[in-house]
This record gives sequence, C-alpha cells and structure tokens, in this order.
Amino acid sequence: MVKVLAILYRGGEAATQEPRLLGTVENQLGIREWLESQGHEFIVSDDKEGPDSVFQKNLVDAEVLITTPFHPGYLTADLIKKAKNLKICITAGVGSDHIDLNAANERGITVAEVSGSNVVSVAEHVVMSILLLVRNFVPAHEMIERGDWQVSDVARNAYDVEGKVVGTIGAGRIGFRVLQRLVPFNTKELLYFDYAPLPEHAAKEVKARRVEDLKEFVSQCDVVAVNCPLHEGTRGLVNAELLKHFKKGAWLVNTARGAICDKDAVAAAVKSGQLNGYAGDVWNVQPAPKDHPWRTMKNPLGGGNGMVPHYSGTTLDAQARYAAGTKSILENYFKSSPQEPQNIIVEGGKYATKAYGQR
Repeated sequence: MVKVLAILYRGGEAATQEPRLLGTVENQLGIREWLESQGHEFIVSDDKEGPDSVFQKNLVDAEVLITTPFHPGYLTADLIKKAKNLKICITAGVGSDHIDLNAANERGITVAEVSGSNVVSVAEHVVMSILLLVRNFVPAHEMIERGDWQVSDVARNAYDVEGKVVGTIGAGRIGFRVLQRLVPFNTKELLYFDYAPLPEHAAKEVKARRVEDLKEFVSQCDVVAVNCPLHEGTRGLVNAELLKHFKKGAWLVNTARGAICDKDAVAAAVKSGQLNGYAGDVWNVQPAPKDHPWRTMKNPLGGGNGMVPHYSGTTLDAQARYAAGTKSILENYFKSSPQEPQNIIVEGGKYATKAYGQR
C-alpha cells in the first residue's frame, strides 16, 4: 500500500455542479477509485498552511505527494526533512517552483510535472491579456456596468496591437506559442529574451529576433510578456531597476509566476504611468492576500489592471490533460517504469531540465 497525499484547490458548489473540474478537492483528479482499487491510501485536502494542516500532518509518512500550481502546497527544505517516506512529488499542471528542488535533490526525491498539459491554455491567456490591456478593455466594461457612456474616456488610452513591438521573456513551450499566436496581428516586430536561441526553423516561423541583454530587450518593447519558470535566477527579475528601462507607458503581462516580478515595484510603476498596465493571473503568494497591491492598482487614467486569480492553466480542457498526465506518472511509478523524459524536473539527485536555470 502506498500513501498518496494530494493538495488541491477547493471547488465548492462549482465542483459539485461541474465534474470536469478535476483539479479540485471534490473531484480529486478523477483517480480516487482507481487508487483505492489497488489498495492505496489517498488523502486529499486544500488545508496547507501551518504544522496542524492536513498537508503537514500527512506529509510525514506519505510516499507520493501531488500538488498543483493553482493552490500550491509549499514544500520547503524543512518539510522535506520531516517527510521521511517521500519518494516522488507530482505537479498536477506545469511549474514546480513551490517545491525546494535543491532539497529534493539532496534526498533523491523525484519531482515530475505534466509537461505541456496547459501550454496552449496559458498562451491563449497571454494573448487575451495583451489585448485587454492594449485595447483598454477593463475600464470600458466597467463604464458599461456603471451605466455610463463616455467613449473618449476609454478611447484616449486604447491602441492597436498591430504596429507594436511585442517581446517575451522566455521562448520555451509557452513563450513560443505566444509568439506563434501573435504573428497574424502584424506587429512591428516580435522579440524574445532567452538563455537559449530558438532553433533556426522556429525563429523563422515566427520571425522573432533574439535580444541577449535584458535591459536592451525591455527598452525596445511596447508589450512585454513573462513566460519563464521561477528559479533563483528569475526571482525578482522585473524589479524597480529594470522597470526604469521599459519604454514609458509599456504594458507588462505575467502568467508565469508572480515572484518573477517585484510586487511593490510593479504597483508603483503602474501608479506612476511608467507602465500603462499590468495583467496576469499569478501572485507571489497564493491565494493572494486581500490587501495585495495588484488587486487594486491603477494607472493615472484609472485603468491598466488586468489581474485575475490563477486560472489560465486550469481551464476544463487543461484539467482533463493534467489529470490524465498525473495518472500516467503514478502508473509508471507503481510499475517502476521510466517516466517520460519531458515530465522529469529532478531525479536521482540531479536536475533533468535546464528550465530551472542553467545547471
């Protein structure tokens, strides 16, 4: 018997009404029956904070931990020390920065995620976020809800994406798909900043130019989208110093990880108009505190905020893919079969990917 612990987000009434919300506490990735039929124990909860939480109490003897980026069970080095039986951590989704990967390596714990499961979902959200900022959509919609109608108040800060320079920090699975989806918009230029150049055929397909210096990169962009993983090298990457190098009035979109952008520096840049707007769905702490500055920040014209909860990668389509992928990783683990290489983040005490910094 294997003890499997899963920390998922609570779906409430929505999850009862919609069984395809697989990534919730209520619907349990659709794997309870399958696990229990094989004699395994399956503990599922959203209770993750503090020593008395279901997460920390059950972690001490769990062999398998399933977590999700949308309601992350933060697995610190201290918790890994207490988790004496832990052999594998599975991220139901993409992005395993909520796990101390160096500490996992020290213990020889495998960390796997469902690579590619929500890359299209997130790329679509990025394009939507770019459009809603550039077109000044949110203030226009709020005006309608209020019962007002003053076209000039919203049109004064509404633009076209056509003819703009749009760049992505990170041109991996998501960043590249963002570039692909932007091609038909006839931008002035598509740029990317990444430690690795795109393969020649891929760069040609999207006609994207690589800029190797980050300050030079942001200074050329009208829109910047963050599409890189969070690790030691990217935490706080977009800070007050870098924001000075942005074009005044540029737009910034971040659906990668909240902590890549300094929350206070971003809020100050939006308030001053250095950034015309900021949109995304990721926060440095999740769930975000009620007083988080990103909830209410506005540009000098009262717009520029496109923030939502972390849901870009947990559409119903994405949930079906990452639930199936989680089951597949578990099946391989139970049979002692090798995992699909693209799903492995760390294994046998080593990083299996360069996504978490150049190793």
